[in-house]
Amino acid sequence: MKKDTGASTKILSIDIGGSHIKATILDENGTLQMNYEKVETPKPSTPENLVGAIRKLVKSFPGYEMISVGFPGYVKKGVVKTAPNLGTDYWKDFNLSKKLEEELGKPARVVNDADMQGLGLVSGKGLELVITLGTGVGTAFLVDGQLMPHLELSHHPISKGKDYDEYVGDKALQKEGVKKWNNRMKKVLNVLKTVVNYDTLYIGGGNSDKLNFKLDKNIKIVTNQEGIKGGARLWFKDERHDLITAIPTLVE
Repeated sequence: MKKDTGASTKILSIDIGGSHIKATILDENGTLQMNYEKVETPKPSTPENLVGAIRKLVKSFPGYEMISVGFPGYVKKGVVKTAPNLGTDYWKDFNLSKKLEEELGKPARVVNDADMQGLGLVSGKGLELVITLGTGVGTAFLVDGQLMPHLELSHHPISKGKDYDEYVGDKALQKEGVKKWNNRMKKVLNVLKTVVNYDTLYIGGGNSDKLNFKLDKNIKIVTNQEGIKGGARLWFKDERHDLITAIPTLVE
């Protein structure tokens, strides 16, 4: 999709998390058109409950032409395959993009939440890895700005049968404390450095500010605000890098 040189196109950008659903309106450059608004993620987090919460959240939003969604799980062409922090039994094979198009009346693209944030963060140079430290551990891989197929790395075993979510997710942080959690994060980062051999690693998410050890020069701590542009880059080419090239085959 080419950038409209006329009136600014508006994108409804939604970030679905284990504790909250956040939404805002962006222009095609990824610039905020309003402050984020949020509601608590409903419990149980069934598709019906979650879509209903989104509908209520955005009811009073200004107009928009398209929808971008970051979802905490594995998503293929808009269809949810796993949703570890919401309940995979509820979500398996649920076509979230189609449902949102039906409910909100606009075209929708849905990808993993770390993938969407990664699109907004990367420089577009070389192999870039994004990890998010929150309820679980999200990951996104990009090569020269192009989003690669999503890998649920968070569910790969890292220690004594525990996967990344169990080892350094929020529950582990609360149970083990900051000191032990940081020791675990050192191990995780060493593994990623060896296995992925990334050019740049971006670390975001609510628990990224708990890291208290010196990081390599090619590791950057980032905020959610810095990844905002991802909602726009799902639809529009970036002026510097062709970030949209790989998207249609993954999300449409």
